[in-house]
Amino acid sequence: MTALGTHVTDSQLINEVETALNQALADHLLAPKLREAMQYAVLGGGKRVRPVMTLRACEAVGGRRQDAIPAAIALEMIHCFSLVHDDLPALDNDDLRRGRPTTHIAHGEALAILAGDALTSVAIEIALDSPVRAADIARELAAATTAMITGQVYDTLAGFPGNLPAAERLRLVHDNKTGALIRCACRMGALCGTPDESRLQALTTYGESMGLMFQVVDDILDETQSTEHLGKAAGKDRDAGKLTYPSIFGIAESHRHVAHLLEIALSALQPLGNAAEPLRLTAHALATRTK
Repeated sequence: MTALGTHVTDSQLINEVETALNQALADHLLAPKLREAMQYAVLGGGKRVRPVMTLRACEAVGGRRQDAIPAAIALEMIHCFSLVHDDLPALDNDDLRRGRPTTHIAHGEALAILAGDALTSVAIEIALDSPVRAADIARELAAATTAMITGQVYDTLAGFPGNLPAAERLRLVHDNKTGALIRCACRMGALCGTPDESRLQALTTYGESMGLMFQVVDDILDETQSTEHLGKAAGKDRDAGKLTYPSIFGIAESHRHVAHLLEIALSALQPLGNAAEPLRLTAHALATRTK
């Protein structure tokens, strides 16, 4: 994903995020074993989709991306915490993440649990250090974290409200488990800039569409790609009997869902003009990714 014109590239933004993440973990007073496990969980690669979206959303409303760095890395820490706990034996019981052993395999289950816990608290500290609208940023992050955990409960333990059809249950899972943090990325980025209500709503709609689209693509890849290509176990959701878009709608219809969500996301960005061009490129890239 590379931006056009005077916009910096995604690679540059990822480097900024990596540097800030590394510095934040180095600066905190942590037990050495805890720091090592947190660094393993956070600095072990990844697409950095959420923090890059945060920085792009800030610039799309006229803000300085430096002001959004704390929000961006706080959000990535929450995302990494969710992966560490998601991989645990009590949940998805995965032993491979980003092409290497998961945190509990590399550092033991107890330390993995504690590292995930600490990533949550450190993330809130960092969000509260935001140079602009710190309370609003922390509130957005905390609310999205709660929603993400709610989605994880629905995905893992069910207990859905009422007698929802399968498609509505699936949407409830994805809008929370994956969608909440991506929507949060766009909203926090906007709040770090200078948004009016209409531009904040535009980025909220974009984030909602992108969050769902990201997970639909994940569902498709889980069915169509190998473990070696993905760097994580493929086919586990199907084998576990979990709700996925392909299991309910089939592969072809799932691809149509992706195209529709991409259209909604791009339409939402129209009022932002050229400043939102990197977010448009991100949308296209995420709609067509293969891992």
